[in-house]
Amino acid sequence: MAKRHLAITMGDPAGIGPEIIAKACAKLRDRLDASDLKLLIIGSHRALDRAKTQVAANLDIAQVGLDDNEWPNLAFLQADKESDAIAPGVLSADGGRFAYKAVEHGVKLSLSGRVAGIVTAPLNKEALNKAGYHYPGHTEMLAALTGVRGSVMLLAHGNMRVSHVSTHVALQDVPARLTPERLRLVIDLTHKALVAMGIAKPTIAVAALNPHAGEGGLFGRQDIEVSAPTIAKAVADGFDVVGPIPGDTVFVKLRAGQYDAVVAMYHDQGHIPVKLLGFEVDPATGKWQELSGVNITLGLPIIRTSVDHGTAFDIAGKGIANERSMIEAIEYAERLAGGAWTQR
Repeated sequence: MAKRHLAITMGDPAGIGPEIIAKACAKLRDRLDASDLKLLIIGSHRALDRAKTQVAANLDIAQVGLDDNEWPNLAFLQADKESDAIAPGVLSADGGRFAYKAVEHGVKLSLSGRVAGIVTAPLNKEALNKAGYHYPGHTEMLAALTGVRGSVMLLAHGNMRVSHVSTHVALQDVPARLTPERLRLVIDLTHKALVAMGIAKPTIAVAALNPHAGEGGLFGRQDIEVSAPTIAKAVADGFDVVGPIPGDTVFVKLRAGQYDAVVAMYHDQGHIPVKLLGFEVDPATGKWQELSGVNITLGLPIIRTSVDHGTAFDIAGKGIANERSMIEAIEYAERLAGGAWTQR
């Protein structure tokens, strides 16, 4: 079977998506020429052309149509009709519209088997909602577009792999999201993802919701009454799962290689350790030097990876955005597409 393309959705054209895509494709040009990697960019042609002129002028990207029988190794598909110019760094409904339409095309192409999976550049949640698409973010939008209810966010940077019980919800709502059913789903999908990454017998730690895992019930009983029995059931079913481990030590142990992944209870509990290690800052200037890390959505009928950062409107259009996370996301998607990736 011929190797399929990976679709790269541009995200909000007003953000750094067009730039990091152009830079990543330029860096991967030799591999594309060797035909072991095929990429289809979906988004705004104006935005991509502007970025390419600025940061990758010699990059040749062929524009293609949905009905074309074949696409070259590096191709571009227009996501929607261009209207008013989308200016870099300026929030707009048009930016949100293009972000949604690119993902919509990517999902359809992936579900039909024409692409092997999708890699998403960042979108802006306010612009997305301004365009009439009322989703908290990519993860929830992808779940709706693929018709699933139990998707899970997994962040990865080196050996730091962290999946999440809850993500884009208020902190006061987190305890109610921790149910035996949800926790077991996250454990199951995390295990499958690790196996697909080549870890035959993964060890998964479950982070505690409360300080000191509730301290015997003094600081809450969710870890005792929900997490502990769910973990015990997973162990009885043959999984190597430990916990609940207090949140102030579990990520140190993950970094030390004692676990292959951690199940975090909420957004910031899981995101902070991964981003703290993945985002490198120049101590002299305080500016970002590297943005490393990948966001993988588990529980979908398709492969989806993403950069682990936002649209960065403040630097959009300046030619200084770092493409490392985009390259890592492409490589993760390629790795998963080459294996037996069955998530549900």
